[in-house]
Amino acid sequence: MFDDDESRFAVVRNDRGQYSIWPDGTTAPAGWSQAGFTGLRADCLAHIAQVWTDLRPAPREGD
Repeated sequence: MFDDDESRFAVVRNDRGQYSIWPDGTTAPAGWSQAGFTGLRADCLAHIAQVWTDLRPAPREGD
């Protein structure tokens, strides 16, 4: 499913600032929310490469 170049995906983001893709039109997994970009797999991954330049997770509150 996630390796299908013709399927549409949504870019999702968690509370630590990490990004991923999720099948478009489905509910994001717990702890993740829509990041405002949808498209083909390659387009979503290119968008993530542009916006997620620091791959270190943000510290959790209390860390």
